[in-house]
Order: sequence, then C-alpha cells, then structure tokens
Amino acid sequence: MTWNSFIYFALPAVLCWVVGAWLAFKAGKEKTATGWTISGLIIFALFITGMWISLERPPLRTMGETRLWYSFFLPVAGLFTYSRWRYNWILSFSTVMAIVFICINLLKPEIHNKALMPALQSPWFAPHVIVYIFAYALLGAAAVIACWFLLPANRPKLDEGIMSLSDNLVYVGTAFLTIGMLFGALWAKEAWGHYWSWDPKETWAAATWLGYLGYIHFRLHQRTAYGKALGILLFSFLLLQICWFGVNYLPSAQGTSIHVYN
Repeated sequence: MTWNSFIYFALPAVLCWVVGAWLAFKAGKEKTATGWTISGLIIFALFITGMWISLERPPLRTMGETRLWYSFFLPVAGLFTYSRWRYNWILSFSTVMAIVFICINLLKPEIHNKALMPALQSPWFAPHVIVYIFAYALLGAAAVIACWFLLPANRPKLDEGIMSLSDNLVYVGTAFLTIGMLFGALWAKEAWGHYWSWDPKETWAAATWLGYLGYIHFRLHQRTAYGKALGILLFSFLLLQICWFGVNYLPSAQGTSIHVYN
C-alpha cells in the first residue's frame, strides 16, 4: 500500500459518508444511515491498515498521517453522536469536516517512509496519538456546534438541548484528552526518564486541557449563559489547534521541541 492509493479509498469512503448523512434526514432510515457510515469507515480503515503494514510502523509520525486519522475519527465522532442522541445534522457536519482534511492530504501529500526515531519506537506511541486524535475529533464536533449556533441567524434556536449535546461531546473528548496525556506521560518516562518537561507541546497541551476544564466548570455554574459558554468552547478549540500543529511554527519550539513534526 502506498500513498498514491489514498484517493481510491478516500473517494468510496466519502461517498458512503455522504449517503449516510443524507439518509440521516430520512424518517425511519437510522439503521441504513448508520450502515453506510460504518461502510465508509471500514473502507478508510483498510487504507490506514495497509499503510501501517507497508510502512512497518503506525502511520502517525507526520502531520499528514495525523490528518489521516483525524479524517477517520471525525465520522466516528459524528456517528457516535448520531447513534446516541439522534441529531441528524451531525453526520453532515462531520462528513464535511472529514472531506476538508482529506482534500488537504490530497492537495498536500506528505512524504511517508519507514523511518522512526528511537523515542517513537515505543508501545505507548500508537495509543497516545490515536487517543489524542479521537479526542480532537470529538472536540472538533463540539466546536462546529459552537460556530453554527453562534451565528446570529441560529442564536434563537440555541437551547439547553443543544448545549447538552455540546457538553456531552466535551465530557467525552476531555476524558480521552486526559487519557492521552497520561499515556504521553508514561511514554515520556520510558523514553526520557521524566513524566513531564514543559516542552512547548506539553505546555500547550496543558493549556488546552485547562481550557476545556474551564468550559465544564463554567457550564456547571452558569447554566443559562449559552453564548459565553460557546465562546469559551471556541477559545479552547483555538488552544487545541495551536497544540496540534500551531506549535510547530512557534520560535520557542524550533530546535528544542521533541514534538515538532518533520
């Protein structure tokens, strides 16, 4: 399996997700919509598995490879939300977001090779990154909800039901974010002898985690301040973007951070 084969898996997967998103709006088609979405996930997972085998390592080293996982987990997050709370529009949003990241990878392919630095040759490597990317997908879905309902035309539709959906996505996403941080600490202890070093990436990871804890705390004490809560949610998502890829461009990370993607 090579990167050149990506389009032959991405297009059928996207087609399945689009059909699933369309069927989600049809009454009585919940199982069929779920089936199409799962079919797309299976197709996409086949490519990831093939890349894993051909690279002889988890495809998680480069920014393009993490975008690959993000494109996969976005529909997973959408399907999780749809299956649990039956919000039919969430599959459409997760599909559109996945398509955006797929297009970025198609237009800006990364060099994929088998090279893996010694520190990454750890059993904690795959679970740490996979758990983090899944958390990013859930929190990305929550950010989409915030963007949508902060639009003036949609503000009148904002109610406690929508906020509960946002809360649940943040609760689960933050839980996985916490697990990912714990996996990372264990990995750092094994690779470098310490759990935490305030590397630029780690600093922004802590800021992101605190941002989402701030949202949860605010919601617990200010149940009716919907607009302010969604503003905190978008700010936290901005911190997440800096943590994920923005830190790569910060002067403080150049030549010093062990987390900068190459």
